[in-house]
Amino acid sequence: MVRVPPVRPRLLASVPLFRGLDQQGLAAAAAGARLVRAAAGRAFFREGEPAGAFYVLAGGRVKFTQLSAEGPEVILRVIGPGEPFGGVAAFADDATYPVTARAVEPSEAHVWDGANVLALMHRFPVVAINAARVIADRFHDLQRQHRELMTERVERRIARALLRLAEHAGRRVDAGVEIDFPLSRQDLAQMTGTTLFTVSRTLSRWKGERLIITARRRVVIREPHRLVRIAEDLPR
Repeated sequence: MVRVPPVRPRLLASVPLFRGLDQQGLAAAAAGARLVRAAAGRAFFREGEPAGAFYVLAGGRVKFTQLSAEGPEVILRVIGPGEPFGGVAAFADDATYPVTARAVEPSEAHVWDGANVLALMHRFPVVAINAARVIADRFHDLQRQHRELMTERVERRIARALLRLAEHAGRRVDAGVEIDFPLSRQDLAQMTGTTLFTVSRTLSRWKGERLIITARRRVVIREPHRLVRIAEDLPR
């Protein structure tokens, strides 16, 4: 990772953790931050390393992986700009990172030492309130993911995963909405708790129905509204 010049206060105004801070608060937050960059494929931190810093993604995409009991890494989620990660550093003593955070594409993040975030919470209570909201949102996401894995058909899970990726990393192209980073079928299988065979069969069927376009680890959703109907188990 490469360190670059200090963070400007105005860049933090849209970060969920600092929402509601006045100019003085934003200046204090910026004073304790640094900006780091990671090339595609490089990790901001790895699973099991001491959790020493809190991050907010400023640009790019980051995927979170965890080693499974069998050994291979499992992709848990992908985030885009403005989203926090590594929060365990601010809320737990002697903690380690439970996941690996790896840049999917060239990325940069605002970084604070855990102790610095705690000091900001004491000085500006709105930061503590925002942090609680961030944690609650993440907890609800985990509950939703668990419910989907336990109760929903595989086709719905794959459709939901593609729609979430399109929301976080989609860009309009002539053919529809392209997920704007390389996505393999194995990646999608890991994210949805199914097999490579099942994902390949499902995507091939959707491709034949002209619902999606797949080529060279790229996915374009041609008709998002049809994918929403699958995700919501509505008549097609």
